[in-house]
Amino acid sequence: MIAIEGGVTAAKGFKAAGVRCGIKQKGLDLAVICSESQCTAAGVFTTNAFKAASVVSNVARLTFGRAQAVVVNSGNANACTGEQGLRDVRSICELAGELLGVPEGAVLNASTGIIGVPLPMDKIEAGVRDAVAALSESGWESASQAIMTTDTVPKTSAYEFEVGGKTVRIGGMCKGAGMICPNMATMLCFITTDASISAKLLREALVSSVERSFNSLTVDGDMSTNDSVILLANGRSNCPEIAENSPELETFEKALEQVCLDLAIACARDGEGATKYVQVRVVNAASYEDAKSAAMTIANSPLVKTAVFGEDPNWGRVLCAAGRSQAKVVPEKTSLYFGDVKIVENGEPLKIDADAARKPMLENDLTITVDLGVGYSSATAFTCDFSYDYVKINAEYHT
Repeated sequence: MIAIEGGVTAAKGFKAAGVRCGIKQKGLDLAVICSESQCTAAGVFTTNAFKAASVVSNVARLTFGRAQAVVVNSGNANACTGEQGLRDVRSICELAGELLGVPEGAVLNASTGIIGVPLPMDKIEAGVRDAVAALSESGWESASQAIMTTDTVPKTSAYEFEVGGKTVRIGGMCKGAGMICPNMATMLCFITTDASISAKLLREALVSSVERSFNSLTVDGDMSTNDSVILLANGRSNCPEIAENSPELETFEKALEQVCLDLAIACARDGEGATKYVQVRVVNAASYEDAKSAAMTIANSPLVKTAVFGEDPNWGRVLCAAGRSQAKVVPEKTSLYFGDVKIVENGEPLKIDADAARKPMLENDLTITVDLGVGYSSATAFTCDFSYDYVKINAEYHT
């Protein structure tokens, strides 16, 4: 597996474009992704009860696992907009389908931005026309910029690998910097591949990959109305169809999970106001579920996150978070590390020089490892610190 450029258009037969239609005060704000042929498709969406109109629509449209294009806007979430929001989604998909020459039902839609405000349909319709006219294989960069809200950088990833002697590519783009906590959060991700694979296997692979990437990601513990991960596979690599329980499926799953991990980690690094990227590893837990529960509880703890920002090796906050998780925790078997420095062993602090204990906290990337000592399972959560700027950004983000 080799890392390549190209993001969402790295795979054969995909084009994209990002344009400005004026939803946001500045910058690109509408993107279109399209395959030259019909795709098998899968999606994983928010579990928030207040689902955006696009999420409701996409769940229905993906019932049969087919799609060909996606229209994405930033600056307006089209959430809590009632029947009008659903009608607007249908209008967007109808227009895009007409312009692209594909069935309206094969067009998906996604939105991100302010909640509770109707879409400015005149601007969006003009944007769809402009984006369709601008579609190209090199449009991945503008498309990745057009889906950003409070993100500071675009986020893309792509790889190529072999299936049956054919080169297969997979690539994606995502946005997300705040309101991020499983299951996913104001996080939109679009992945494309030219592999040949059934809708059933595609969905199973996506669900598995999302579990260990986006659903292990948290910036601030808030879950969005709009989270979406959408995966399209058009088979244009001409590789043999990937079969169930095959080595080829394992190879595809590995590549898909790596794209998801790259993008999830990019979201954590770009967390609103973040100054540090934090990886929380929980090892030797009684089960994967226990390991993930402990890792996510630690990663979501405001006390832990502010201690990281303050570069304070406050091990008590970490153990406190692990102890209140749903995981089986036996204090006298628990050890803790900041970076490579062991701070706690068998539930008690070690006698360590203060400067040595603080040294890992000074790095831009920090790994916190908690060894529960009660089993053989592990899990990793991806997060960032809480800074003064996080409060400022969200205090100024008005409806």
